[in-house]
Amino acid sequence: MVVFFFPGQGSQFPGMAKDLYEKYDGVKALFNIADDACGRNMKALLFDGSADDLKETENAQPAIVLASLAAREALLAEGFTSGGAAGHSLGEYSAMVDAGVLTPEDALRAVTARGELMAAAGAQITSEKGDIGMAAVIGIGPDTVRKALEGQVDVWSANENGPAQVAIGGTKAGMDGAADALKAAGARRIIPLKVSCPFHTPLMAGPAESMKSVLAEITFSNPVKSVWSNVSAAVVKSGDEARSLLVEQVTHPVRWLDLMASIAESSPSALYEAGPGKVLAGLWSKSGQNGICFPAGTVGDLDTIKETK
Repeated sequence: MVVFFFPGQGSQFPGMAKDLYEKYDGVKALFNIADDACGRNMKALLFDGSADDLKETENAQPAIVLASLAAREALLAEGFTSGGAAGHSLGEYSAMVDAGVLTPEDALRAVTARGELMAAAGAQITSEKGDIGMAAVIGIGPDTVRKALEGQVDVWSANENGPAQVAIGGTKAGMDGAADALKAAGARRIIPLKVSCPFHTPLMAGPAESMKSVLAEITFSNPVKSVWSNVSAAVVKSGDEARSLLVEQVTHPVRWLDLMASIAESSPSALYEAGPGKVLAGLWSKSGQNGICFPAGTVGDLDTIKETK
């Protein structure tokens, strides 16, 4: 089984997907529907937008999903199809498109709303709780991080990326208060991340509730192939379950390490990261699982894949 991975926020960069747009008609068709779905000129944002433009949550989310769906279109054009899909955080929407759960238009509409809601939430949470954010904890895994955070206030495990890489999120006071416990548990470094919100923590309950209303207006079909959830790290069984899990995802940690282990149990024949960057390919290589995840976000990446096929 071939598995497509789709990246999340943090993988964006100026000019992403431009080479795919210039080469593949399917990518051009995708961009043609994106402006209406996202309510803005997406070609201008992706191709001409600055790094500062793209780091804004309300821009980053639709931009990354569009670039990821463009990479998927390019893979399909080159004869690569998947038997399963998974996406990290925001990337789960692209995975739902690949699995036939969402249309590209609906996925882009949903993530545009998601980005706007999360951008607005950052200011609101800050006004209520003080400074907020996330930090990368290096050197210990998810179980150890969760145990170290027991009894701590306003700080949670957020992105469980690898056996020695976990992102925590919450208030600055909460993260500062947990630093000693994390270091005592074996953390080598705690690195603040430049983000606008404490993503995937209970502090995001407001955006989650709003996303419930957004997603209620969208059709969710049953998956036509295996698609794994960030929340459960298991295969999603139905469209209704997919909708519910995408709401839960906003306030729950991304269980990427567990998700990769679940995918490994299916003995994938190949894995491709469809989208900008190489973050998920790197996480797979550090996960201890067999095989290689190949980046597939540029024309050059696709040429390399074709040579090794």
